[in-house]
Amino acid sequence: MLMRTDPFREFDRLAQQVFGAANPGTWSRPAAMPMDAYRTGEEFVVHFDLPGVHPEAIELDVERDVLTVKAERRPLHGAENVQTQVAERPLGVFSRQLFLGEALDTEHITAQYELGVLTLRIPVAEKAKPRRIAIDNANAETRQINA
Repeated sequence: MLMRTDPFREFDRLAQQVFGAANPGTWSRPAAMPMDAYRTGEEFVVHFDLPGVHPEAIELDVERDVLTVKAERRPLHGAENVQTQVAERPLGVFSRQLFLGEALDTEHITAQYELGVLTLRIPVAEKAKPRRIAIDNANAETRQINA
């Protein structure tokens, strides 16, 4: 039900970790962001790690069944009179696309950003939930089975 749409982005992220890129992404070529996804009850929950990103710098878009998350992390300090000693935290643009499929209700996605973690809750669509179907018996006895 929940799939990533760009398999090469994982390779890019691994290469950035190995080669230590300090500025992983631009708007034309954004870097991937770490995420966890799981189903609990009647919803999918997705967590994106975005420490140091202001909520105003996060964009969420849904087009058809594709969810796009974009965020930009900027330096915390101004450019004037700053001599950087160590710069290991990646800056720039981060992006992730997820194919949600028809089994999820894209009209009722909720988003919360707390402590550097963006949490999305995506309900399972009514048409994808299990339901009972009544069976009429020719002998005038009706019984139900799970579909």
